[in-house]
Amino acid sequence: MDAATVTATLQQPIAQELLFSDIPARLSYVGRDGDPRVVPTAFWWNGEAIVIVTVPRSAKVAAIRSHPRVAIAVDRPGMPPRSLLIRGAATVEIVDGVPDEFVEGSRKIMPAEAMPEWEAGVRALYAQTAVITVVPDHVVLHDFETTVPKAVADLIAAHGDPR
Repeated sequence: MDAATVTATLQQPIAQELLFSDIPARLSYVGRDGDPRVVPTAFWWNGEAIVIVTVPRSAKVAAIRSHPRVAIAVDRPGMPPRSLLIRGAATVEIVDGVPDEFVEGSRKIMPAEAMPEWEAGVRALYAQTAVITVVPDHVVLHDFETTVPKAVADLIAAHGDPR
């Protein structure tokens, strides 16, 4: 997918709504044993990349270093469903301390009253963290109003829209 299409898709209002929502992402990667994994995770969108922060000894860190291609889904339940599907190559960097992206990504999914204690605990516990950065190179947005999966669009084209 070309970079202009990726950028245009990520700038759409529904994509922005999902990227800055209180919905955890689902990170999909290939485990070191070759089997697929999907894990929910807090994340931060910095305008160019998805940033996920974790413990350096996390299984996903070693796996992503071995197989850097990942997929990320951020989707909202309810009708109409909305989903943002992202693919890209991930990089992993071990850094000292707790990056702001970890705190900001966690703030989106954690009750405000729990944040001060959680942040203090994390900053006291983590001497280092692993920063996983995914620059999207393929993005699909389905809002089921203006965009639908290709298979659904093909079905509608063949049989007509039931609405």
